[in-house]
Amino acid sequence: MTDATVTAETLNRVLAAIKLLRSHYARLREMEAADVARELSAVLALLDKVNFAKPDLTHLAPSGHGVTRYLSGNLPSRNGAVTDLMAAFQPLLPALPWRYSYEPRPDAPGLENSMAWAELIGPIAPFRSEKVCLGITAIGPRVRYPEHRHPAIETYYVLSGTARWTAEGITHERSPGSFILHPSNIVHVMETGDEPLIAAYTWTGDVETLSSFTSSAA
Repeated sequence: MTDATVTAETLNRVLAAIKLLRSHYARLREMEAADVARELSAVLALLDKVNFAKPDLTHLAPSGHGVTRYLSGNLPSRNGAVTDLMAAFQPLLPALPWRYSYEPRPDAPGLENSMAWAELIGPIAPFRSEKVCLGITAIGPRVRYPEHRHPAIETYYVLSGTARWTAEGITHERSPGSFILHPSNIVHVMETGDEPLIAAYTWTGDVETLSSFTSSAA
């Protein structure tokens, strides 16, 4: 892929979507619990230091990942609080730089083609930062993202679809508008139902070390 693959219109839409997401984080910071508010404050402070004027467009070019088969058509948010965000990101989803970093698992055939993430800010992203990551995670319907962990502190903000999140043995159903905080190295699982999941994510702390599975493949 080359810089020419990414149009000025796409770049402007990405910037507008990120700006809108930051405004949501600022609002959520005033509404959520203290631990979430602290992490959102850290995220927003780090985002303020990102140079948005000089993107590396080679990292914004479409990747053609298999998860895009779930991302065309109408993906409703079903929550008025995130309808604007979903509307901002939806036209971008099929052409984002989706990737997947895990080794194949015999107990999860096809997982590498049914989920991915598109990093917009981070060490290997169009907007470079070695302190914070921000992007979109997409998981197809009826997919189990097995037990995994990472040193980075992670947040998710659900934009479309409902999924079950399990951490420390406790499972919650998360729908659009839900905000999830994963402390460093907490083991967690995500499992979708009949709809694909679209969620914005952030990482802070050690954003260089990749996530790893903690359960053994069958």
